[in-house]
Amino acid sequence: MATALVPGSFNPIHHGHVRIIEIVAATFDRVVVAAVGNPNKAPDPFSLEQRRRLIEQSVSHLPNVETAVGSGLVVELASAVGADAIVKGLRGLVDFESEVQMAHMNQAMANIPTLFVPTAPEHGHLASSLIREIARLGGSVASMVPLPVAQALAEAFGTPADPGRGST
Repeated sequence: MATALVPGSFNPIHHGHVRIIEIVAATFDRVVVAAVGNPNKAPDPFSLEQRRRLIEQSVSHLPNVETAVGSGLVVELASAVGADAIVKGLRGLVDFESEVQMAHMNQAMANIPTLFVPTAPEHGHLASSLIREIARLGGSVASMVPLPVAQALAEAFGTPADPGRGST
């Protein structure tokens, strides 16, 4: 049974992430999606456990997907969940440059391969940091994130969730 680890900050998870996870779930027998702490990224608005719950709600339609949290090295988490590969989504060249460096480091440290899945063109503009900023300023993100995430962002920032425009 092949297992993939899909790590990310997922702060918050958005439709681009969900599509990548769907592709990985169709390719691997078991998928562990992990919200991991990243000291270089802002922790707000959601804790790791809140992010894990939002991921779980957003991918509940995928029976072979589990969720986890991690705060240490991704290769240690990969080992702990029995992952055969780490899978990362890419929006473009900027993502590729940083991700390939991490992939090489993970391969050197733990001999675990990293596979890259390009995002769908319609999701290439999505970035969690931009979604947080739009939500913080009262804009609608309902078309960018699963409904549970839109609702959680509205609650976190005291703005309307605009559920009429959300999906998934």
